[in-house]
This record gives sequence, C-alpha cells and structure tokens, in this order.
Amino acid sequence: MKRYAVYTTENFDKELAKLSQEMQRRINRIFFQLRDNPYVGDQLRYRILREKRLEEKRIYYIVYNDLEAVLVVAIGDKKTQQRTVDYIINHLVEYKIYLERLLGEN
Repeated sequence: MKRYAVYTTENFDKELAKLSQEMQRRINRIFFQLRDNPYVGDQLRYRILREKRLEEKRIYYIVYNDLEAVLVVAIGDKKTQQRTVDYIINHLVEYKIYLERLLGEN
C-alpha cells in the first residue's frame, strides 16, 4: 500500500501553535489518516483540494499524486471557509512549488 508524505506550510504551523494541546494532538492523528488515505476528507471544487472537519475547525490540504505527498495549508472555520478556499485555489501553483522545494531538501 502506497503511503503519502504529509507536509505543512509555515502559515499552517503558526495557526496550529495557537490551538490547545489536545486539538494539536487530534490534528496530528489526522496526519496519520492522510498518510494512508489522502482522499479521506471532503472534496472542494477540485479533486486534489480537500478539507477534513474536526469539530468547528476545518483542515485544508492539497493532494499531489505525482509527488505522493499531501500539503496541509490552512486551518479555518465555517465563517472563513469561502475566503480560505478561494485563497488556496488562487495560489495552487505557489503551493506546488513550495512542496517541490521541501521535497528537494529532504
């Protein structure tokens, strides 16, 4: 079974640090889910753009089959969902470049 590498953006890491330890642990468990099945969350507009709900929070991520990797890009809530999704879609190219750079460093 193919496993995906899971990476995060610096912005995601900053938002994650603001959450409680318990919420951080729960989000880390989601990373293990994504490693084994990156399509576990709900699709948003494109097959590669997904969200995973965790109570009132939403974790946004992009699946890159060609790189066998997932890039977790944002945490938000229902109120900011549309703005967050629009931002991610407008920056899909930059996110891929960012991930390719991370993969090149490892």
